[in-house]
Amino acid sequence: MKLNLGCGHNQLPGWVNVDMFAECAPDVVCDLEQLPWPWADDSVEGVLFNHCLEHLGQKTATFLGLIQELYRVCRDGAEIAINVPHPRHNDFLSDPTHVRVITPDLLALFDREECDEWQRLGAANSPLAHYLHVDFAIVRKQTVLAEPYATLYRDKLLSDEDLVQMSRELNNIAKEYQIVMVARKEG
Repeated sequence: MKLNLGCGHNQLPGWVNVDMFAECAPDVVCDLEQLPWPWADDSVEGVLFNHCLEHLGQKTATFLGLIQELYRVCRDGAEIAINVPHPRHNDFLSDPTHVRVITPDLLALFDREECDEWQRLGAANSPLAHYLHVDFAIVRKQTVLAEPYATLYRDKLLSDEDLVQMSRELNNIAKEYQIVMVARKEG
């Protein structure tokens, strides 16, 4: 089974389309902040959060519960695709329903191998994968640039270093993060 979580009006054929608003006519009406979710352990092979995850888990305990629930329903090797607005873009800043910043660095906290390495190094990172008994590996991440920066970068008028610096200091350079994680489960 593949879940399109927070689908809104963007339903996908071959997926179970889930939203909390019946007005969207999803396959399943479900408030994802209400746990547990209605799916069995290890029953999901793919998940899509397309501009949804940033709307969930304003309270830390709720967000961490969502991550645990995601892990529970995913089978080993399940692919989780996450598209979210960049936190320094007006698409994120202008929507009062955006309650949580989602970045690749945040999601790395749920990777057991990363947490193992941080502990080995004595880093201050919170080893949430250990605390929550979850393990998600980030297998792809991309920052989608806003225009005109995407074109300038494509035309080699901006370097990688330029973009890193600009994205840290200025708004509306990066538009979106596209992140793919895989659930890792032993045995």
